[in-house]
Amino acid sequence: MRYILSVLLIVCMMPAMAQQDAQYSFFMFNNLAFNPGFAGSNDAICASVINRQQYMGFEGYPSTTVFNIDAPISAINSGVGLTINSDKVGNEKSMNLLLSYAYRMNLGDGQLGMGLNLGIMNKSLSGTWVSPEDLGTGTGTSDPSIPSGDVSHTALDLSLGVFYRLDNFYVGLSSTHLNEAKLDYAAGDDSKLKRHYYLAAGYFYKLPNPIFELRPSILIKSDGATSQIDLNASLLYNKMFWGGVSYRAGDAIVAMAGVELRNGIKFGYAFDFVTNKIGTYNRASHEFILGYCFNVSMNKSRGSYKSVRIL
Repeated sequence: MRYILSVLLIVCMMPAMAQQDAQYSFFMFNNLAFNPGFAGSNDAICASVINRQQYMGFEGYPSTTVFNIDAPISAINSGVGLTINSDKVGNEKSMNLLLSYAYRMNLGDGQLGMGLNLGIMNKSLSGTWVSPEDLGTGTGTSDPSIPSGDVSHTALDLSLGVFYRLDNFYVGLSSTHLNEAKLDYAAGDDSKLKRHYYLAAGYFYKLPNPIFELRPSILIKSDGATSQIDLNASLLYNKMFWGGVSYRAGDAIVAMAGVELRNGIKFGYAFDFVTNKIGTYNRASHEFILGYCFNVSMNKSRGSYKSVRIL
């Protein structure tokens, strides 16, 4: 029975998982992971961890964790960052480590960051699985693209991005896996990291009652063959508590809530109401975020920073 469920999971997830990069409901807090131009844009040292558990209950369900940290280097008009992304789906594991650099310059009333990241991507496959047509035969697999044992491959990974922000608005355009590195798992296999494209934007609007702030945001992502759009609307209360709803086209409606403490700590939780076919069988997808921002400048008060709204 577990094999049937696993195959069902893979088949139903194929449209959503066609893009190789992991997806996050908290995309508005994860800009650094897909846009190196974001590095240093908060004018503070900011770190965050996002953990996503998707379709829990199925064997081999997707489990993803990303760690981001970035900081400005004002003396040279720059920002630097580090991203570590771990993703596990079934018998495939991915680990991505990226170092980001952004040159920052004033442009109009805002600031533009032009960034590059350089890193490595490691992907590994377990040879303990079989193709659907070989289930129950006890003969392993007849698919030459499926390795007969555990395999691992590491490749160079490059990304570029620009990120522009005002006090109440941001927009970013980026591309990951620019070099489309090859991943040779088995003889005749021509797997590679597919180039991805991202367009992200957000706006912070103070309502007539200044205790409330509306924060809509959007993320459009594509690998050139498939595209997906995420829309979010969040409401911040008293600069501390927030809640929101997202819509991920063809996949899920997301409810989220969190708190931003005065000392720079952020915590949030999101639950995906799955709307694709697999949601009929299992809707349990959870996501958590923990973040912290602080400023080490001696001429500013301890704990002050420009914003923790887009970690």
